[in-house]
Amino acid sequence: MESYKKEFIQFLEGAGVLKFGDFTAKSGRKIPYFINAGMIKTGQEIARLGEFYAKAYFDKMGRKSTVLYGPAYKGISIAVSAAVALSRNGLNVPFFFNRKEVKDHGEGGVFVGYVPQAGEEVVIVEDVITAGTAIRESMQILSHLEGVKVAATFVMVDRKEKGQGEKGAMQEIEEQFGFPVYSVVDVYDIIEYLEEDPANEENVTRIKNYLAVNGAKA
Repeated sequence: MESYKKEFIQFLEGAGVLKFGDFTAKSGRKIPYFINAGMIKTGQEIARLGEFYAKAYFDKMGRKSTVLYGPAYKGISIAVSAAVALSRNGLNVPFFFNRKEVKDHGEGGVFVGYVPQAGEEVVIVEDVITAGTAIRESMQILSHLEGVKVAATFVMVDRKEKGQGEKGAMQEIEEQFGFPVYSVVDVYDIIEYLEEDPANEENVTRIKNYLAVNGAKA
């Protein structure tokens, strides 16, 4: 495993973002591990997370200027921290996020921050994709921006799970909307990391059993 992947998984576990147990995903699936960006709660942690996203961005997008979109609520801090990390490396990009409820006073509207204009490209930054539910919701929200194209989505972890069919959720999103979905690590990286310590045997077994049922077949 590449050293940065191990470093990232250690960061997620140390910050309490990566947890093992019994959880229910947004898709309704019962899952043996959970990725929760909401557990990041210090300046140092959110700064580090932004650096990992910025590294992934530069690796996949180069120095292309886009607009970062962070879906409420967990995506908000990710978008802000990623934008800061990119700017520290010489790429100053705008960001925005959505309100859960449309504001009917003041400036109004559903978006906060920079509002992309026709011809501009947006990059969605999320914490994780399970069945693709959250990304589809984001695409519905972003569809109100006329002439704006989504260029890519970046997530912490590719869970390598089925989407609405037998294909992987990320693959389904790519095929449905026509943009790539990138992750810093995937669930098999997490398994490899856990297998380095025999004390993790139970968690490894539970994740593998879960993937045997819900893992993508293609």
